[in-house]
Amino acid sequence: MVESGLFLDGCPLCSVSVGYPTVAAACPRSGCGLYREGNTSYGHRRSATPRRRLSRSAAALAAGAFAVATIVTGAGPASADTVTDTITVGASPLAVAITPNGDRAYVTNYGSNSVSVIDTAATPPVVVATIGVGAAPARVAVDGNRAYVTDSESNTVSLIDTAATPPAAIGVGTLPFGVAVDGPRAYVANYGSNSMSVIDTATNTVVGTVPVGGNPAGVAVDGDRAYVTHLADGTVSVIDTAASPPAVVGTIPVGTNPYGVAVDGNRAYVTNLTDDTVSVIDTAASPPAVVATIPVGTHPYGVAITPNGDRAYVTNRGDNSVSVIDTAASPPAVVGTIPIGASPYGVAVDGNRVYVTNLNGTVSVIAIDQPPTLAGTPVEGMVGQPYNHAFAVTGQPAPTVTATGTLPDGLTLSPGGVLSGTPTTAGTYTFTVTASNGIGDAAVLPVVLGITDATPPPTGSLGGAGSVSWTS
Repeated sequence: MVESGLFLDGCPLCSVSVGYPTVAAACPRSGCGLYREGNTSYGHRRSATPRRRLSRSAAALAAGAFAVATIVTGAGPASADTVTDTITVGASPLAVAITPNGDRAYVTNYGSNSVSVIDTAATPPVVVATIGVGAAPARVAVDGNRAYVTDSESNTVSLIDTAATPPAAIGVGTLPFGVAVDGPRAYVANYGSNSMSVIDTATNTVVGTVPVGGNPAGVAVDGDRAYVTHLADGTVSVIDTAASPPAVVGTIPVGTNPYGVAVDGNRAYVTNLTDDTVSVIDTAASPPAVVATIPVGTHPYGVAITPNGDRAYVTNRGDNSVSVIDTAASPPAVVGTIPIGASPYGVAVDGNRVYVTNLNGTVSVIAIDQPPTLAGTPVEGMVGQPYNHAFAVTGQPAPTVTATGTLPDGLTLSPGGVLSGTPTTAGTYTFTVTASNGIGDAAVLPVVLGITDATPPPTGSLGGAGSVSWTS
């Protein structure tokens, strides 16, 4: 019997396409060994000694009391975020990261041992390079002119100098998956050895190894703290990266099989693969604790936060969707769900776009909702002379521009914000230009536009012999 739910589309960790029997079937990929415990959760068999698990309630009691708000979302307003492009990359792309300047995206192609480089400034975005790396590249993090790629079957991290040099390999722990970089240090979650490797980015060497919980899958770093998800334990480790050596300073119970993690300011967001939820952690609390649990789509994997911190995007592999979370709401809540490609996995966000890897060998590009902006001061016109002024209009989706009041006779305003025509009557005209797209408040611009009479042609008269006079 093949399970028709969680496992039909492949191993949830490494994406090998196999069907799983109902009970305790392991992933066949060498070095993975992920198996299912009953119908509800994942485990890992790496030793003869079974790993003891606390129930979530027992773990919570052991960690001390904390307040948790469970958010139930109904049929809220649909997000206007729109898939605008689909980019073909390598086989089974898992992760994506964007350079700090936003002009490149790096995609790990798990099935083809490569990284695709996307020119995000192109219209439409396009793959401009493919770089060979180690075996089964799983995750990628970018900092400055370097990309760090975890090669899960090589037990290495490939260091890509984005300026051109071939990748260099850095030995880390067993089955490295999650990776994050922050200035002088890169942090690697070693799923198979229950540890986090610390890499000195100046020397490209491992300078420390931190023991963590069971089967670390994701890692995110913010300031002097790193947050590591443990697929087997249902917890997140908090690591003091400023300590010498770095050390675990806290363990936070979250949902079942936590996978992805993203952190922004005083909040960390963790995807719980089996619970179909996102845990919100107050990282400023002492100790840090879960303060909200948000229902999302089926089998959430990746999570990323917009640069301004007001939205989180979660990939739901089980129902081919992306959940959009309003992180500024109190409590945070899902405000939209976007249909996406087959088996969405990784996600990265810049200011205007979201990039989502789909296991069918593509990357979906989503244009982020943007409220309208409107600017521009029209210059004076003249009767009988062609006139054209384009207001500066931005927003996603594209705003519609309208006018109220009295436009100059002979002029019209297009929905795109172009005032044009040939004026027929002189005067001073006052009107209001409005740009709206259903996102946020409309942009409003009062306008006063003068239209002058046409310059009269010169006139003259002929006097007596030898005299001519002209006036203008």
